[in-house]
Amino acid sequence: MTTRQMPARLDQPREIRRTLVPRVHYDPESFGRLSERIARFLGTARFLVYMTVFVTVWIVWNLAAPSFLKFDPYPFIFLTLMLSLQASYAAPLILLAQNRQDDRDRVQYEQDRSRNERSIADTEYLTREIAGLRVALSEVATRDFLRSELQQIMRELDAKDGHR
Repeated sequence: MTTRQMPARLDQPREIRRTLVPRVHYDPESFGRLSERIARFLGTARFLVYMTVFVTVWIVWNLAAPSFLKFDPYPFIFLTLMLSLQASYAAPLILLAQNRQDDRDRVQYEQDRSRNERSIADTEYLTREIAGLRVALSEVATRDFLRSELQQIMRELDAKDGHR
């Protein structure tokens, strides 16, 4: 009797597979912060000075040291290998740091855009309010208008008193 395997259902999670080599778990955020710190350091003059001193000492040592102390004779293949290894790790770390910076820039852009939209809405609201106040003030009697009306009434009263 043969048992027929049921096809995996797409609406249910897969069973956990056991492997011979355990999976390494890491915190992506911590790794991202570390890569940013490394990328930030690789972009400094201090790193360039350190690397220049290191390469210079390496070359001088392997040219000037006694032959039994030389560990990387000319053409410095081991130095080339180390620098290539350093570059192969630095490039992805720099790209990871740039991607994280792009994500932060995108979030900052969205926040700036929403803040600008709110500012525009507030400005439009205040503009409508000021226009409404101007319309309302055009219907309100001003101090000069009241003075001129009172002076007109006083003249009319004086003219009536003068006729009696």
